[in-house]
Amino acid sequence: MHLDPDVCYRALISRDARFDGHFFTAVLTTGVYCRPVCPARKPKRRNVRFLPSAAAAELAGFRPCLRCHPEKAPSSPAWLGASHTVTRALELIDQGALDRAGVEDLASQVEITPRHLRRLFDEHLGAPPVAVARSRRAHFAKQLLDETELPIIDVAYGSGYASLRRFNSAFKEVFGAAPSELRRVGAARKRTGNGGNLTLKFATRLPFDWVGMLAFLQRRAIPGVEWVDCGSYRRTVRFGDRRGLIEVRLDDAEQSAPANGRHLRLSVPVELARHLMAVVTRVKRLFDLKAEPRVIRGQLAADPQLAPLLAAHPGIRVPGAWDPFEVAVRAVLGQQVSVAAATTLAARLAERYGTPMPGPDDQRASLFPTPAALSDLEDGHGLTRRRSEAIRTLARAVQSGQLELERPQGLEARVAQLCRLPGVGPWTAHYLALRLGDPDAFPAGDLILRRAAATDGQALSEAALRRRAEAWRPWRAYGAMLLWRSQTEEVSA
Repeated sequence: MHLDPDVCYRALISRDARFDGHFFTAVLTTGVYCRPVCPARKPKRRNVRFLPSAAAAELAGFRPCLRCHPEKAPSSPAWLGASHTVTRALELIDQGALDRAGVEDLASQVEITPRHLRRLFDEHLGAPPVAVARSRRAHFAKQLLDETELPIIDVAYGSGYASLRRFNSAFKEVFGAAPSELRRVGAARKRTGNGGNLTLKFATRLPFDWVGMLAFLQRRAIPGVEWVDCGSYRRTVRFGDRRGLIEVRLDDAEQSAPANGRHLRLSVPVELARHLMAVVTRVKRLFDLKAEPRVIRGQLAADPQLAPLLAAHPGIRVPGAWDPFEVAVRAVLGQQVSVAAATTLAARLAERYGTPMPGPDDQRASLFPTPAALSDLEDGHGLTRRRSEAIRTLARAVQSGQLELERPQGLEARVAQLCRLPGVGPWTAHYLALRLGDPDAFPAGDLILRRAAATDGQALSEAALRRRAEAWRPWRAYGAMLLWRSQTEEVSA
């Protein structure tokens, strides 16, 4: 990735928050690297280097600044629009791909050679995959040290390390100090907590359409599984034999201006402490925290119909999926019915086939059914036989491993794989790909989109809408969200 030193230095001097996470400043005289928004006295131009990622700075021998906390910068979107392969590889890294196997296996999962994968990482992130994985994990551990009272061994496992020894070694490589030393440094700071819950904060890129995000999720919240009220999103979750209720809300200090919020606050039961990295990865996907509003706006604003929608809904996001299987079932249920009808059907399945558990304020709650539970779905529950068979087939494909919804892959490959399932057509496949985080997914056959994109009152044909949306690539999913918003989100799923 090319960084213009003059532009970066001007951003550094002005502490321009728009560049936070886009680059890091390595100071030659101190051996420390910082975010552009660091409050420390600014170094002279000749004493700095600009690097595209924290991993690149650490690879060059610099330590993270303990004042501006590089681990708390918004996710760097430097590769977006340039290499979806890197984005997919990073998702796999966050899921622990390099813990289970090496770079060769990671490369095969994104369908390129290891050499090409290393070249892409070097070009866009300035560091190889292994260094990026090490950096991201160590930075997440640093956040847990700063913001929670978890014992260090739980911080290690919650960050995805296989042993305390490996954690201590890797942490010291990145920060130049043992975890216990840095926790002592930060001990005077108030750590967030909420009874038996852990609380973490995540930076978002501005603008962030929090109100629009919650409205979309609220219309689709499955009773007993999800709750959207009072400016927060809550849901039941499971990891192995552990279960609990998580909550995501705008940071309390920013509730007065939800559309311009800078941080989200995540509350997680302490019982899930050793699964924190997985929880955070899913939350970031659900709320599309890796989106770069400026880049997306720059591409879509050229369309005269989308420009006013962008102005009306700044910071549009594409709601993701906490559980891909759950969203896949919802997509099938939502075929040719209203959102309310699909929600009612999903609630029936959750009550009949889900696992009961305590909900908020002693409400009835359950975990969404597993693929194993729905693989034996009985006819009925308000479903047609064809719809029931489609869900059974979907569940069996996921249960057997024939269909890996969690696995990042290209849009065309994902759509083709989904369309091989009975009862799943292009609309369902593209909608599911959209919710799974593909920024270019676009259900062009959707009648609401075709009506919303019309200029003469007549719905566009599917082919005409596809031609129109070519100019929106690779952000067609955001174009779809804007059109749905203009029609008060009449998408059925």
